[in-house]
Amino acid sequence: MRTATELLRHPDFRVTAVRCRDDHTGWSAPEPATAHGLVLTRRGGFRRAGRGGAEFVEPTVAYLTVPGEEERFAHPAGGDDCTSVHFSERLWRELFADRPVPVVVHVDARVDLAHRLLLRAGGDPGFAAAERLVRLVATATGPAADATGRSRRLVERARAALHDGHPDAAGLVPLARSLGVSPYRLSREFQALVGVPLTRYRNRLRVGWALDRLEEGVDSLAALAAELGFVDQAHLTRTVRAQLGHTPGELRRLLG
Repeated sequence: MRTATELLRHPDFRVTAVRCRDDHTGWSAPEPATAHGLVLTRRGGFRRAGRGGAEFVEPTVAYLTVPGEEERFAHPAGGDDCTSVHFSERLWRELFADRPVPVVVHVDARVDLAHRLLLRAGGDPGFAAAERLVRLVATATGPAADATGRSRRLVERARAALHDGHPDAAGLVPLARSLGVSPYRLSREFQALVGVPLTRYRNRLRVGWALDRLEEGVDSLAALAAELGFVDQAHLTRTVRAQLGHTPGELRRLLG
């Protein structure tokens, strides 16, 4: 089942919250993309096949579409919540006038926060929402996690283990052993494909989970640090500040 709720509308863009609840593991029938778009996942994950090949899409990966592009989808994880942004052709050309359009992009903690703030823009699409959207797109221009073959499958399995909190993902060495490769190869290929070191990617996941809990109004930052596997509250604060320039307390007020 798929539902869509329009959040913002402007002559040059439209922001829609999309919820999909499905359990089919096989690919859907091909369907053409209808707009220039950006899709960011808030919760859950799914598989998508497009012009760049197949990709597992979850909160650390966003993808861009162009009209007429053939897409197929599979939902082995059961469902997802996404934000879909459609752009006018004119705004799309203006946003990407001086750089190529990537197929997929790594969603780091800065992009994650920009995404959350876009959803809070409220009834001012002309200025507040437009400014937040432009900043989000500009920030989300890092290296694309786009490759083929064995390396791509390796990195996708590593990402899945980290995302799911698998016990083997507690460290680089046990994770590499569980994937049947050397730690050096995993570290090298992960950074080459995703664009950030594996350690930073893991911290990116934990900062995203922290943002979720801060939005929910978590009371104790010390308890939050323990819940997410940080050594202590100070470790949580250093990691969050390094990725976002704000402390958890500041973010709790910003997102509250």
